[in-house]
Amino acid sequence: MASIKGTRGRGIALHAVLVVGLLLSAFPFYWAVIMSTHASSEIFSYPPKLLPGTHFLENVRHLFDNIDFFGSMFNSLLVAGSVTFLVLFFDSLAAFVFAKFEFPGRRVLFALLMVIFMVPAQLAAIPQFVIMAKLGWIGSMTSLIVPAAANAFGIFWMRQYMRGAIHDELLDASRIDGASFLRQYWHVALPVVRPGLAFLGIFTFMGQWNDYAWPLIALTNPDNVTLQVALSQLNGTHGTTDYGMVMTGALLARSTDRSPPLGGTRGDLLGAVADERRRPSAGCRPSGRRLALPTAAGA
Repeated sequence: MASIKGTRGRGIALHAVLVVGLLLSAFPFYWAVIMSTHASSEIFSYPPKLLPGTHFLENVRHLFDNIDFFGSMFNSLLVAGSVTFLVLFFDSLAAFVFAKFEFPGRRVLFALLMVIFMVPAQLAAIPQFVIMAKLGWIGSMTSLIVPAAANAFGIFWMRQYMRGAIHDELLDASRIDGASFLRQYWHVALPVVRPGLAFLGIFTFMGQWNDYAWPLIALTNPDNVTLQVALSQLNGTHGTTDYGMVMTGALLARSTDRSPPLGGTRGDLLGAVADERRRPSAGCRPSGRRLALPTAAGA
């Protein structure tokens, strides 16, 4: 009986700690909502106001008067969506080759990929800007989409995932049936690695959506600025920043995390993980063999 009471007491204490942690984690989001409903002068009042105010619609109006909010949001969605699609295609295609095929120089190329993976992205900003300027892409969204169309992290992540998820027996069977390289990739590999693709898609979309430094450098055309750059223009000088308007913009920008593309990707991830858990454990196991990369005639 004493042990039951002790277990119940520990459970209550654990849940109390979790509730406190939840409240502490949720308070910054609650405070952002509260600040977006107050005027800038009320935000710094003492004692602080912990209840919603009446200036939300006024802050929204000031926000729309100062920046093209929906235009910059469309630019962010266009850039993030395009980059996500290209990364999922190119990175998974390259990872499929690295993971399941032997070809001359594979180890050297993968080692070079790891070196690129370890180099900070900030070091490439100036050379990348020079290249974009020579191509005439500075100021356009092409300067954001093309350089991010493939990355070392995505290739490394999908390569590691494919090594254990795609069984060599499946590829052997597809080759016996006459499947070309692209057919093996599209009909055999991609359906198996849906959870890995879903994670990479979410990671890439969020990274591009929140990217600020490179869009600030490359987008010299004010009509093509992304949402993060547009929100930074709300910060005034000499203490004239309207923080109520800034927090309203940040709150509206945060709400786009529930956008249809990202929401669908999250649903695919959860559904794919559920399918994996329901899949019976019996079956073929990866043999560790690698296949020869098909020639151009066989592709």
